[in-house]
Amino acid sequence: MTADLYCFGESGNAYKVALTMTLAGYDWRPVFVDFFNGEARREPFLTLNPMAEVPVLVDEGRTLTQSAVMQLHVTRKTGRFGAAPGDEDELLRWLFWDNHKLSGQIGATRFLRNFLNPAKRPLEVIAWQEARLKVAYGILDRHLAARDWVVGQAPTIADFACCSYLYYPEPFGFIRADWPAIDRWLDRIAALPGWAHPYDLMPGRPSDREVRG
Repeated sequence: MTADLYCFGESGNAYKVALTMTLAGYDWRPVFVDFFNGEARREPFLTLNPMAEVPVLVDEGRTLTQSAVMQLHVTRKTGRFGAAPGDEDELLRWLFWDNHKLSGQIGATRFLRNFLNPAKRPLEVIAWQEARLKVAYGILDRHLAARDWVVGQAPTIADFACCSYLYYPEPFGFIRADWPAIDRWLDRIAALPGWAHPYDLMPGRPSDREVRG
């Protein structure tokens, strides 16, 4: 049975799940959510997810929200990209860190800097956010300096979570050349069989619409 991932191309959180399923060979299809026109804040989407957030995964009668939950679901069902024995807590540690310190901050910063009407962009807030993100990039870069993957000796969903926003071309204070260990790691992930850019895995990209206030 094909799983439905409610998503849109600009969503790094949706990309975590789309990438995990694609690399794991999971049977799934994207269902476009017109997020920028408010679809996630209206019915019937609110019945699907009262949190009014993307992504949502509907799989074999189950409705799952929050990207890490979906990634863990795919790992449990396929046996792929989970933690090696003894690394389970480390895997969760990096999933939680990404959600709180990395993706959670990149998503807001990228939205304010790129998708908000230029006249309404809070430049001081953007600068503050980008400074906080530099700390997070530094943590990840140092962690990857002497290792190939975030957890253990092989790629896991921790890698697919932490990398999710870092392939997007829109500016949000991240320049790959400034972080050589992250740069090499992103290349390693992109070399995995089946890898695809978020705009190639999911429908919706900035060029499809006008910037809205």
